[in-house]
Amino acid sequence: MSERVRDARRAYDAHDLDLARKAHERARIKEDTYHRKATGQYIGDLVYGGLDGMITTFAVVSGAAGASLSASVVLILGFANLLGDGFSMAAGNYLSTKSEVEYRQKERERELWEIENIPEGELEELRQIYMKRGVKAQDVEAVVRAISSDRDAWVDTMMVEELGLMTEEKSAFGSALATFLAFLSVGFVPLSSYVLSLAFPPLGGASFWLSLFLTGVTIFAVGSARSLVTGKRWYMAGAEMAAVGGLAALVSYLCGVLLSGIVA
Repeated sequence: MSERVRDARRAYDAHDLDLARKAHERARIKEDTYHRKATGQYIGDLVYGGLDGMITTFAVVSGAAGASLSASVVLILGFANLLGDGFSMAAGNYLSTKSEVEYRQKERERELWEIENIPEGELEELRQIYMKRGVKAQDVEAVVRAISSDRDAWVDTMMVEELGLMTEEKSAFGSALATFLAFLSVGFVPLSSYVLSLAFPPLGGASFWLSLFLTGVTIFAVGSARSLVTGKRWYMAGAEMAAVGGLAALVSYLCGVLLSGIVA
């Protein structure tokens, strides 16, 4: 997302017309590059991968704590979840993104083939699209001529206007890697206090509470980062995610307590 678009969003949130006008100055619009390969294209994968890693891992820790299991068991279960679930989520993201990319590419090739072989039909589709959008009949031909004069622009327009498919330069492997690394790094936080207790045994009795504190702070911080993707206010996004994580931890803890009583 460009700085100009960020200014436009801030202007909208604050209903600041002066900032909105500055964000829509001709010079700034001209400098802004649309449909570029965005540096933040994997932000969503990083944020959601990290949140999923933290919530699922802390759910395991909470369940084990509720069942009064030893620290060694917590670490075994926690790392098993961290690696297994992290790989599973990354693989799922890879296949999903790969399918989307292949689908968009196939549709793009079809549109290109139609433009090359039945241009009259594609021109008529353009006319109908813009007439339905309210462009006056006497102006439609000028719009159609302008778009169809450039084959790439023509294909891009058909992809968006006819099929509702946005052009996105995103690697399936990159998405999977971002998800996996975020899952591992952020998901390790709930286990960090138990790892520390191995080096500093006096921490052992407080491992769960320290894990709870570290997880709460981190999940709020990472949840706040969702605002980069969703556009929500950062504190609302953080509080919402902390509430979800807390509920998941509570359910897991109570489940651990219940099952420990049944097994016992």
